[in-house]
Amino acid sequence: MDSIPRLTSVLTLLFSGLWHLGLTATNYNCDDPLASLLSPMAFSSSSDFTGSPSSAQLNWRVGMGGWSPAVSNAQQWLQMDLGNRMEITAVATQGRYRSSDWVTSYSLMFSDTGHNWKQYKQEDSIWTFAGNMNADSVVHHKLLHSVRARFIRFVPSEWNPSGKIGMRVEVYGCPYKSDVADFDGRSSLLYRFNQKLMSTLKDVISLKFKSMHSDGVLFHGEGQRGDHVTLELQKGRLALYLNLDDSKARLSSSPPSAILGSLLDDQQWHSVLIERVGKQVNFTVDKHTEHFRTKGEADALDIDYELSFGGIPVPGKPGTFLKKNFHGCIENLYYNGVNVIDLAKRRKHQIYTGNVTFSCSEPQIVPITFVNSTSGYLLLPGTPHIDGLSVSFQFRTWNKDGLLLSTELSEGSGTLLLSLEGAILRLLIQKTTEHMAEIFTGSSLNDGLWHSVSINARRSHITLTLDNDSASPAQDTAQVQIYSGNSYYFGGCPDNLTDSQCLKHIKTFQGCMRLIFIDNQPKDLISVQQGSLGNFSDLHIDLCSIKDRCLPNYCEHGGRCSQSWATFHCNCSDTGYTGGTCHDSIYEQSCEVYRHQGNKAGFFYIDSDGSGPLGPLQVYCNITEDKIWMSVQHKNTELTRVKGSNPEKPYTMALDYGGSMEQLEALIDGSEHCEQEVAYHCRRSRLLNTPDGTPFTWWIGRSNERHPYWGGSLPGVQQCECGLEESCLDRASDTGFLSFKDHLPVTQIVITDTNRSNSEAAWRVGPLRCYGDRHFWNAVSFYTEASNLHFPTFHAEFSADISFFFKTTTLSGVFLENLGMKDFIRLEMSSPSEIMFAIDVGNGPVELIVQSPSLLNDNQWHYVRAERNLKETSLQVDSLPQSTRKTSEEGRFQLQLNSQLFVGGTSSRQKGFVGCIRSLHLNGQKLDLEERAKVTSGVRPGCPGHCSSYGSNCHNGGKCVEKHSGYSCDCTNSPYEGPFCQKEVAAVFEASTSITYVFQEPYPVTKNMSLLSSSIYTDVTPSKETIALSFVTAQAPSLLLFINSSSQDFLAVYICKNGSLRVRYQLGKEESHVFTIDAENFANRRMHHMKISREGRELMIQMDQQLLLSYNFSPEVEFRTVRSLTLGKITENLGLDSEISKANMLGFVGCLSSVQYNHIAPLKAALRHATIAPVTVHGTLTESSCGSMVDSDANAVTTVHSSSDPFEKTDEREPLTNAVRSDSAVIGGVIAVVIFITFCIIGIMTRFLYQQKQTHRTKQMKEKEYPDNLDSSFRNDIDLQNTVTECKREYFI
Repeated sequence: MDSIPRLTSVLTLLFSGLWHLGLTATNYNCDDPLASLLSPMAFSSSSDFTGSPSSAQLNWRVGMGGWSPAVSNAQQWLQMDLGNRMEITAVATQGRYRSSDWVTSYSLMFSDTGHNWKQYKQEDSIWTFAGNMNADSVVHHKLLHSVRARFIRFVPSEWNPSGKIGMRVEVYGCPYKSDVADFDGRSSLLYRFNQKLMSTLKDVISLKFKSMHSDGVLFHGEGQRGDHVTLELQKGRLALYLNLDDSKARLSSSPPSAILGSLLDDQQWHSVLIERVGKQVNFTVDKHTEHFRTKGEADALDIDYELSFGGIPVPGKPGTFLKKNFHGCIENLYYNGVNVIDLAKRRKHQIYTGNVTFSCSEPQIVPITFVNSTSGYLLLPGTPHIDGLSVSFQFRTWNKDGLLLSTELSEGSGTLLLSLEGAILRLLIQKTTEHMAEIFTGSSLNDGLWHSVSINARRSHITLTLDNDSASPAQDTAQVQIYSGNSYYFGGCPDNLTDSQCLKHIKTFQGCMRLIFIDNQPKDLISVQQGSLGNFSDLHIDLCSIKDRCLPNYCEHGGRCSQSWATFHCNCSDTGYTGGTCHDSIYEQSCEVYRHQGNKAGFFYIDSDGSGPLGPLQVYCNITEDKIWMSVQHKNTELTRVKGSNPEKPYTMALDYGGSMEQLEALIDGSEHCEQEVAYHCRRSRLLNTPDGTPFTWWIGRSNERHPYWGGSLPGVQQCECGLEESCLDRASDTGFLSFKDHLPVTQIVITDTNRSNSEAAWRVGPLRCYGDRHFWNAVSFYTEASNLHFPTFHAEFSADISFFFKTTTLSGVFLENLGMKDFIRLEMSSPSEIMFAIDVGNGPVELIVQSPSLLNDNQWHYVRAERNLKETSLQVDSLPQSTRKTSEEGRFQLQLNSQLFVGGTSSRQKGFVGCIRSLHLNGQKLDLEERAKVTSGVRPGCPGHCSSYGSNCHNGGKCVEKHSGYSCDCTNSPYEGPFCQKEVAAVFEASTSITYVFQEPYPVTKNMSLLSSSIYTDVTPSKETIALSFVTAQAPSLLLFINSSSQDFLAVYICKNGSLRVRYQLGKEESHVFTIDAENFANRRMHHMKISREGRELMIQMDQQLLLSYNFSPEVEFRTVRSLTLGKITENLGLDSEISKANMLGFVGCLSSVQYNHIAPLKAALRHATIAPVTVHGTLTESSCGSMVDSDANAVTTVHSSSDPFEKTDEREPLTNAVRSDSAVIGGVIAVVIFITFCIIGIMTRFLYQQKQTHRTKQMKEKEYPDNLDSSFRNDIDLQNTVTECKREYFI
């Protein structure tokens, strides 16, 4: 369907629906005064100061000049009867004429019958109107939504403290007309079509209904092919069944298409609107709408013969229905513009009327509400001393526990207690401490539905009936004699009673009750309200104010809502979110953030929009490279071969990345660069038809657009390696990267040219790979207090979270502010050690403060996160204790802002922030501060000085390097590597393995050469030295390390035959210092860490982080310059003495890691920089992890293969080799000859390269050899330049 006609249809249906819902007040002026013409008899009140009803119209000056109650308290009210249902749009109030009596705030209640009142609400909360400040001024309030009712009540909540309650009132509106039908549970209306079949592509059905019954069918229609539409009231909720052309889906077995509403059996009017255009449906109940798409193939709804309203009649059986009929009233019933009730009233032939009346019969039921969780009760009298007992009532609640009924029985027959315990009904009759009878029945009675309870005791037989199911006590009650009590306490107990009279230790009931009978006599609760019967406290009479706090469901991201009477709770398990409303994601927004937290490479969940609507997506974060690559794999990773496709029957393959397109787009848009490798191999299969024509093969990207360009080409350029037309006869391939972000990811491959003889294609699409976080380091600098950035209004009605980093040297300043008419939100540094979060949603400002024990204006980055939701308001600063305050469940709760959002200042340009702000997120959305700063004076993009805050993240001698966006750790001088210089560099040694590092004299080769760059070669000053290494071995004796200074001076670290560790300094021919550490057997296959530190003549040796030796050399000792360092076996003839020779004889078998001599890392140089560093390796050296060898056979050499990206597969460059056979013997012969020659050439080249490699190895010297005509200065220049240009460092952006 074309988009414009479709939109027109939807708008037409919507307008029609709104019209039929009776929005009368919006169609003409509906603001006539309604109270001014009423007689005094139309006014009534809870009490009157004069003892008789007083007129209380606006500007009334006669008599008392208005209404005042006998006593001023919160239980008073003024009521007026408008005579008929009216549409009420506004109210106005005054105080009592010439008095000090006026009301400063009040609420409104409405009713059609004068009973079963409904409180006026806005924003889903009971609304309090501002009243008067004196006796004569008029305060007028326009209702946000009009109300249709006959009776209206003004309920004062606050009044002049120097006077008492006094009111004169006016109500504005107009008459309300409607067509009403009353269904008694056995009646129905049949709307018969003019033809046998009614087939519609669009439908609009609207109605209003009221009922005190929780179940019943409102309307139903069906067709012979299986189409059906049914609206049914189920347990107080509306279920819509809608099926188009699906014969398998029957009403009796299929689940509802949608369920909306709650507590709809409250005998109040509820509106329903169903709009359908094809398969798209909008289902609205009161203010809540659900959008869904129907099942089935067709767009039309086919209904045979008729629609039934009020029930589902059985054909041929009048008065018989398939399901429970609706019992209640329906008004303004429209089906596709037809007023069905109007047709029925006029007895048109299309309508069959069965026992339907056209006025709404209102049951005179008076509900009551127990509102207080700690107090409140209803006392009703009984007839004492009757042999037996009979009590019945109905209740509804959300609480699991509460006292329903308590009475002291007559004749000393004990106490009767009825309570809810764990949502189970418990009846207990006891005398003193002896349980005489106990009954448990029911479950999950805290479901908000009405439940009927009846207790009957006659002639020692006790029965408890719950919802028509009877239960009796398990024990024998033959000896129990029960006499009715004098006083029955419902819901709770007065404070002045003892436990024998009313058990007060049980929790007070919160909920509603109605239809209370004692001794088979109904109790008049209006008389209780008027004070003529019984007594009560903390009770609302004549209304049930139960509220479904889970409708709408404020638990976000699929959180499951449960509730009690006073609050709701969100179960966030298995959602990926946390917090009071499941608002906060437990995952980070990018791989860069995980890297910043110190994580290593691995699989992570990324939530690109944080608390936004998009869910988390699993990716692989490669945090071992200079760039932090994020990979998203799809499920078609292998090379796929394609045959037999043509333009009429193309081959298509959709790629599934395990997430939605919105999630993938968010990942891509938040990255600096993204790419996907695409490989296409073909034989007699064309990619392109003509350079500008329709391609034969293409891929589809994010916008569902086809793209004919391939790896290495630019968007819009039809270019590939395969030739045009028939030129691709032999095998050809096109492999490259797609890197235009707006087109990625690849979602589908389409191939249409593999149906010719010997035609075949193969394709492979790599994972989506991205690097760079465009927002984590997005920072700006504010230079003046008057400067700020402004953004569109922050819309966060129910949940708001704000997070950012800041650094400053100023004393105070506002980070962020957004204002509304009354509401506002503000974050500021109120003092050098204090952050304040202030917010007002209309109930008064709430301020949270976090006090830091240290100054926050230290020019270091600090993290701030503030959140407000319907459960709590919180403020977090760095890792300090969070400041939290519970949110009130009542009153206003929507945050309504309308001004611009100011960042770094306020609208008044005062108290602005001077400093840096970065990574600002609002409800998961990332604000591009740098882009906005480019066009704002006083603000500059970027903020230098990241290393001052994060330099400590570079460990083990790594140096922090400042970047424009972030920082990186330079691990050149560290024996470790990785993003933070924490990853060990380790290798497995065999008996013959040897690493020799030759120290060279430092030469000033270039003016621009830094000391850091030449560190691989230098730093051999003998005045101090630090040696560190970790090892695992099971061999003793064993030589770990040997440092040669001259023909006679050396330092050796070795393990003796008994497993002790020995450190030997040979200083000259005669002087030898040997230090033996025998704390344990160090050849025990466990990891050991050794550190030798010498400062001048003071020596310290640590083992496994414990200082085991401290020694001072004599002043005569002289330390000579170090020449070489050897790990493992010494292969040169250095004239070793017998002790060292014995340790060296077997070499070292085991694992060494993180070897360091001052700023030299010889093991790392051998593994990473063997071509440029002065290091020689003999034997087999296998990179590994020493940790993997702990508790294993250290003599076994284990080779560990690692990959930086687990998604990478073996590259297949010739996938069609031997897969496609030519029918031509000539072509086959030629191919065979070419392959043979190729293999011969490869063999010759392999042998030649092998010989060259062996020659190079055998000629390897302690120093690199150069031609004799190069002087030493030039040789070192070459070495050091190689160091600068070829050594790898880890950079993080």
